[in-house]
Amino acid sequence: MTRWPDTRLQRLLGIEHPIVQGGMVYNAGARLAAAVSNAGGLGLIGAGSMRPDLFGEQVRKARGLTDRPFGVNLPLLFPHVHECLDIALNEGVRIFFTSAGSPRQVAGRLKDAGCTVVHVVAHPDLARKCEQAGCDAVVCEGFEAGGHNGRDEITTLVLVPQCVRAVSIPVIAAGGIATGEQVAAMLALGAAGVQVGSRFAVTLESSGHDAFKQAVVDAGPGDTHLMLKAHVPVRLLRNAFRDRIAAMEARGATREELAAELGQGRARRGMLEGDLQEGELEIGQVAGLIDDVPTAGEVMRRLVEDCGRTLARLAGPGSDDDARG
Repeated sequence: MTRWPDTRLQRLLGIEHPIVQGGMVYNAGARLAAAVSNAGGLGLIGAGSMRPDLFGEQVRKARGLTDRPFGVNLPLLFPHVHECLDIALNEGVRIFFTSAGSPRQVAGRLKDAGCTVVHVVAHPDLARKCEQAGCDAVVCEGFEAGGHNGRDEITTLVLVPQCVRAVSIPVIAAGGIATGEQVAAMLALGAAGVQVGSRFAVTLESSGHDAFKQAVVDAGPGDTHLMLKAHVPVRLLRNAFRDRIAAMEARGATREELAAELGQGRARRGMLEGDLQEGELEIGQVAGLIDDVPTAGEVMRRLVEDCGRTLARLAGPGSDDDARG
C-alpha cells in the first residue's frame, strides 16, 4: 500500500490516489474516465472535442460505469462551454477542471453550486490568480505536456516548485509524467498530486484511434515538437502536417497563414480518425516512454506501485516492506 506524503488532493476530490487523468480532446470519454475513477484516481471527460448533446451522453454513460467521483474538463474558449457547464451541473457533476481562459468566468457560479473548481495554468503568476478567483486547486502544466501548451515554455521540473511557493491551495503537477518514478519526483517537489494525459491517451479505454495509439508507441524520444507558437501553441507528433508547419514557421509565416494551414477538424482527423500524415497528433514528450497499450486500470496500478517503491527506496533501508503493506 502506497503511503502518500500529502493527502489534500484525495480529501478534496474524494479519491484514493492523487492521480488525475487529463481531459484530452478525442481521447477522454466516459469509458476512460470511469476506468480511471474505478481504479482509485479521478477520471475526467474532456468537453473540448464534444458538442453538448454528445457531452451529455458521455456524462450519463460515465455515471452508469462508475459509482466513484469523476469530473469534466471545460476549455473556457470552447464555444459551447456554458451549455456544457449547464449539462454537467444538471447531471450532478461537482468536479470541474477548466482551462484556456480565466476561471473567474465560471468559478463563482460553480462554487455557489457546491462544486470543486480546478484550473490549468503554465505560469506561477496565473496560479496566484486562480487562488484569488476561488479555485480549490491548480494544475501546473509544464512545457513537456501534449496538446495546447503555455507560451513561456517553463518545464514541469521548474514550474511546479514555483507554483507550490506561489499558492496555498494544492498544486497538481502535469506535463511529462508517465511513470510512478515521475509521480514520486513531483511529490518531492511539493505537488499534492499529478495529472497524467498522454499515458492515459494510449490505453484500451481511450477513444483515440488505434493507429494514433500505435504511432505514439512507435515514437522516439525527440519525435514531438511545440508548434504553432504564433497561433495557438500545441505539441505535436511528427508527421507530414507537422513538417509543413515547421517549414512555414522557419520562413516566418504569419499567424493568419498558420491558421489557414491548420484549418478545421485537423485534431479530429488525426486522433479520432487515424490520419497519421495529415491529422494533428497531439501528444506529450513522454511518447518516448510509452511502449504498450494497456488498460487504464493497469496504468493506474503501475503508477501507484512504482511510486510507492520509489518513495520507499528514497526513504532508506527497511522502508520498502512498509510501503508494500
